[in-house]
Amino acid sequence: MTTPAPTSPAPTPRPPRQRVAGEPMVWLTATGLGIGILMVVGLLLIILVNGIGAFWPYRFSEVVLTDGTRVAGALVKRVDKPERRGKPSVSEVQLFTGNRDVYGQAFRYVRNQDIVSQSAPADLMLVERLEYGVVLGYPLRIELGEGQAISATDAAFAGRLADLIEAVEGRRKELTQVEKHEIGRNSTELSALKQKMEYQGDADPAFTATAQARVLELEAEYVRLKARQDTLNDRQGVEHLVMRLTGGEELSISMGNILDVELPNQRGIFGQTGVFLHNIWAFVSEDPREANTEGGIFPAIMGTFIMTILMSVAVVPVGVLAAIYLREYARQGPFVRAVRIAINNLAGVPSIVFGIFGLGFFIYFVGGSIDALFYPERLPSPTFGTGGLMWASFTLALMTVPVVIVATEEAVAAVPRGMKEGSLALGASKWQTIQRIVLPAAVPGILTGAILAMARGAGEVAPLMLVGVVKVADELPISTTFPFGLNQKFMHLGFHIYDLGFQSPDSEAARPMVFATTLFLILLVLVLNLGAILMRERLRRRFATGAF
Repeated sequence: MTTPAPTSPAPTPRPPRQRVAGEPMVWLTATGLGIGILMVVGLLLIILVNGIGAFWPYRFSEVVLTDGTRVAGALVKRVDKPERRGKPSVSEVQLFTGNRDVYGQAFRYVRNQDIVSQSAPADLMLVERLEYGVVLGYPLRIELGEGQAISATDAAFAGRLADLIEAVEGRRKELTQVEKHEIGRNSTELSALKQKMEYQGDADPAFTATAQARVLELEAEYVRLKARQDTLNDRQGVEHLVMRLTGGEELSISMGNILDVELPNQRGIFGQTGVFLHNIWAFVSEDPREANTEGGIFPAIMGTFIMTILMSVAVVPVGVLAAIYLREYARQGPFVRAVRIAINNLAGVPSIVFGIFGLGFFIYFVGGSIDALFYPERLPSPTFGTGGLMWASFTLALMTVPVVIVATEEAVAAVPRGMKEGSLALGASKWQTIQRIVLPAAVPGILTGAILAMARGAGEVAPLMLVGVVKVADELPISTTFPFGLNQKFMHLGFHIYDLGFQSPDSEAARPMVFATTLFLILLVLVLNLGAILMRERLRRRFATGAF
């Protein structure tokens, strides 16, 4: 009899998977976080790539079109327009051609099908000017005045051109010293003396006699400085560089208007890298030119940095004192709850409203009162009754004080109750407890509020347009005499971006500057925040408790 084959036991059915309550929301929140991170990273990458790309030097070429026209320029972008509504597709390239004063525009679109040939001439010269942007063409000669000239084919041409540019740069620095510092200081003192003499009249004969003698000295000094300025300006316009443009025109450029010349098509990779680093340094260290579309952003960087520091110095003490009073001293009740609600609502007020308040209160009321009390001889010319660095800092401090108050209150509330009660039990007063126990432990949280305030205040633009920011500032808001530049107009990176993006006369030339300026604004905020974060971490380790 055969034995039946053993049968395997039936598999035990798995119990149905129990769905955990709230699990879909976990995935939903994780998806939201991932999307948010991707958006932030993507935005930063766009700014980084376009901002850094603005400093990489162009490669220039000369193209010949079907009608025989020659165009020299650098490829900026390609534009492909597909066929639409019966119109044929078009493929174009945008060239940066310079020579804006000759052709009326610095960029030109050329259809690909119109290009017959393309080359990169080694003798194509790029000339950077103080006005009207760059010139792209071929050098012909240097005119030295009195009929003397040096041809571009002469062996001494390159050396003489470099010597002239160096001499022109030296005279330009001397002109800046004379115009901005010596004549400016002379005019300021002379104007102040005349205003004071006019205000006092004959009330003080001794002062009047002394002031009149000083006025005569300043006027004589002004005549001497003006003669020196005219001599330097005349000397700047003696030599000229004559170039032939690709259209066949000859263009004579005053050497006083030339910043630098180079042969871009003769640069190797190391030369390109050197020019790239030079462009970054020039952008950071120079003043803006040509309606802010060229030059650098140094005044805007300094204005933003000084304003942010002053705003932080003004907002942190006020916010900390207000938070300590609300948390430790005020009797908790409906009034304090209403104050907290008002503070939270204040954080949501549009920034332009703070700008209007700053204009009306700080500038017209406080500044006008200061002028009437202490500077009546200068009226109607305002000293503090006009927009300036100090009023802009105070306005942004008022706008960001709710952030500091809320962060400080949370930090103070997080200090363990046992530490406070132990201090009081040992005989310390309430203020001693706050000063030596609560504040040191709450400093990391206070700095968190300061970091958030700096991040918001450094990027604001709307209120600053009413309380002191300008398109171009003649001087940095720094001075060694009272009021130490606090009443001066200033430039700001945020307003600089707005001006380039929406008010620039040449939008194509301003586009790379917008990304580059945005990149440096982010870097400046990052540097300020990193400094505060490092300080916070150091204090957190020093006053380590279970609450932090």
